[in-house]
Amino acid sequence: MTYFDAAWAWLDDPPRLALYLGLAWLAYLFGLGLWIVLQKREPVATLSWVMSLALLPYVGFLIYFLFGPQKIQRQRLRRGRSRSGLEQFAGPLAGNPDCVELARLGQATTGLAPSSATAVQWLVDGHATYGALLEAIAAARHHVHLEYYIWNPDRTGLRLRDALVERARAGVQVRLLLDAVGSGRMRRRHLQPLVDAGAEVCWFHPTRLRPFSRPWLNMRSHRKIVVVDGATGFVGGINVTDEQDEVLYPGAYRDLHVRVDGAVVRSLQLVFVEDWVYANGCEARVFGDAGYWPDLAHGPVGAQVLVSGPDSSWEAIHRVHVGAIHEARRRVWLVTPYFVPGEAARMALTSAALGGLDTRLLVPRWSDSKLVTLAARSYYDELLRAGVQVYEYGPRMLHTKALLVDEDLCVVGSANFDHRSFRLNFEVSLLLRDLGSCESLAQLLEREFARARRVRVDRPMGLWRHRLPEAFARLLSPLL
Repeated sequence: MTYFDAAWAWLDDPPRLALYLGLAWLAYLFGLGLWIVLQKREPVATLSWVMSLALLPYVGFLIYFLFGPQKIQRQRLRRGRSRSGLEQFAGPLAGNPDCVELARLGQATTGLAPSSATAVQWLVDGHATYGALLEAIAAARHHVHLEYYIWNPDRTGLRLRDALVERARAGVQVRLLLDAVGSGRMRRRHLQPLVDAGAEVCWFHPTRLRPFSRPWLNMRSHRKIVVVDGATGFVGGINVTDEQDEVLYPGAYRDLHVRVDGAVVRSLQLVFVEDWVYANGCEARVFGDAGYWPDLAHGPVGAQVLVSGPDSSWEAIHRVHVGAIHEARRRVWLVTPYFVPGEAARMALTSAALGGLDTRLLVPRWSDSKLVTLAARSYYDELLRAGVQVYEYGPRMLHTKALLVDEDLCVVGSANFDHRSFRLNFEVSLLLRDLGSCESLAQLLEREFARARRVRVDRPMGLWRHRLPEAFARLLSPLL
């Protein structure tokens, strides 16, 4: 009898096979559980991962390896080195004395000081945003820096690319940083004209696999940043694609962007430069030229750039959102396409409503992820009971990310109100302290609320159609 025959005979015993398969599954579960527990994340998220992957013996290791939360100590070191040499450009600036605590919180968690803007322009939807971008790019004389999650090679993407090609040929330094997953449709042939013109293109977290190294598939740059000549900046939720231009595509996302001028643009420049140095591997001294850091006028609009990502454990944007809600005295209006709040955020929103504040939440009727929509709806009952007014926007997909507090504070940017944006993605937002800017934003949001359907406390809640799907989606919310 060969060794193979002996092994087969030994396994060809159902009770024995079941025993050893059970032991192997327990060993797998113990190893995976130990790995996940050592990440020291929230208990709910830890249990969600363990329960979800327990039913996927061995395959679960691969899934967690590729997509699970990752401690990125080495990445934090690289991120730290990317700022080395740029400290002189991140020095403290005078902040608004009326928001000292919130401003200090933002600076302590991001390293970016409160600043100011000379002008703020709200840009609604893609058509207006792309027009403003093209105008600013055409006026560039020294450099144009762009960082995007999605940049597609369609009419919008190629039109903006060609505008950059023209500037690069004119001697303007153009740098384009694209997320390797979000902009995966961009190919070398689409970018070659830009490179041939003298521009630089770099990819954030390329998806190539390396032996014995975890890929960063689940940690993307979700930021949308444009800096022109160090003096004009753009930030918000709008990517570069026909699908966000309502003139080209009637079903385009409903979205919001903002153009700022003045001293605060230096902070946006610093964020881009850090990301570029991190992704490109170059030295920070490349950006030592004074043309990248012009002396900018301070303006009447209090402004502060906020960033967050897996390179920091502070969840800066999350903390500032919660802190701003707790600071509210009259109203809290939150607009987000993906609403999967943690306990602290839920407590802040319900406390604001219970305290008698005008507390509103605007979400899409159906987002581009049915699972996220169901998870968001699972929180409605608690919010409605507390007095939060919940609205669902449709038929277009709402993609705006904005928080408006009282008459003079707002936060707008790329971050959704969910675990992924607060913890996994690299995000950027802009906090503004200004009566005029907030009043303009309030008018915009009032029109959005008027187009939305208010969710009733006594809405239909069938067991199979609503309650069970929402409950199961909520179980997965820490993983979304």
